[in-house]
Amino acid sequence: MLASVNDGYALLVLPPYRAQVSLNFLVLAILAVVLAVYFLVGVISRALRLPGKVVAYRDRRRRERAAESLRDAVRLQLEGRYSQALKMARKSWGAGDPSGVSALVAARAAHALRDDQRYREWIGHAAERDDKILTARLMTEAEMAVEGRRFDEAARCVDAMKTNDNRPVATLQLALQIAEAKDDWKAVVKIARQLRKHHLLADEQARPLVRRAHVASMRALDGQGEAIVAYWNGMPAEEQNDPSLVEKVVPLMVANGQGATVRRVLESQLDAQWDSRLARLYGECGDHEPVSAIARAEKWLQAHPKDSGLLYALGRLCVAAELWGKAQSYLEASVSAAPSVDAHLTLAQLSERFERPQVAQDHYRRAAQLTAHAAGGQLALPATEGETA
Repeated sequence: MLASVNDGYALLVLPPYRAQVSLNFLVLAILAVVLAVYFLVGVISRALRLPGKVVAYRDRRRRERAAESLRDAVRLQLEGRYSQALKMARKSWGAGDPSGVSALVAARAAHALRDDQRYREWIGHAAERDDKILTARLMTEAEMAVEGRRFDEAARCVDAMKTNDNRPVATLQLALQIAEAKDDWKAVVKIARQLRKHHLLADEQARPLVRRAHVASMRALDGQGEAIVAYWNGMPAEEQNDPSLVEKVVPLMVANGQGATVRRVLESQLDAQWDSRLARLYGECGDHEPVSAIARAEKWLQAHPKDSGLLYALGRLCVAAELWGKAQSYLEASVSAAPSVDAHLTLAQLSERFERPQVAQDHYRRAAQLTAHAAGGQLALPATEGETA
């Protein structure tokens, strides 16, 4: 509509030439030139970017192939098809896997195939990407070293990860295996406590580990009574209250002349929670004030009159106090409640002391039968006088 009412014109002068054109035509011509230049520049630009796009496309395809091969390698590794996993991991690495994870998968697969040469080769390749996978490589090396029972090598890898503030908690599990293998019981206790704190070990799992480590540490101090007591006093109360631990360390402490300490420990344990096994061990500390120990045990007997362990302990305490009649009475009550080898042997020794060989022989025979029964076998012994062979 504007063009229809526009009578203007444009005069173009380029001596010696002159041109007069309609203003509408000039506007259309300028628009046509601008559009032509725009499309021409676009074509030239795309042509210039084409080599770069081709390179980027090829690089993207290579990364996609590397990622696909890596996924297949991980899947095959989890399926236990280690040869194929190694092949796909090699393919991913060759396709330019930038993460270096393919080298770790290949190393694990080679280790599973017991190919140490290729394992070392792929761990070396993984080290080339330490800027991205240092912790993962050290974890892999530590795990493989533990599996191969190369505990010194595993320890070096774990120590290297300790410098990393973001080290995985799983390193504690590896450190625990290393400490157990190297009989480093102090470290076992420390690590087990940390694992329990992080809920990586349940109480039912941590308790036997801690118990075994404490027993081994105290046995290493055999002959050093005061050191054993100091070690015991250094334990947390929670660990001291483990009846199975007390049961194992009491004979060791008694053998090292720490009967008074043992008595206090057992009295505290039994007052808190009754345990017939610990009550039986109370008879081991009779060399230290046996009369007062008898009085304490007889108070417990009022609440547990048929406890064979307590009756045996009273018998042993009476032997230590040279109360022979009471000793025999308590020991006979113990074997009546629940026969045991120790009780029969103690009765046999008492019978020999008072020159009753036939009674002693009968108790020895019963003790031997109990031992054979506990071992799952049968023991044939000659019959005592008055018995049918």
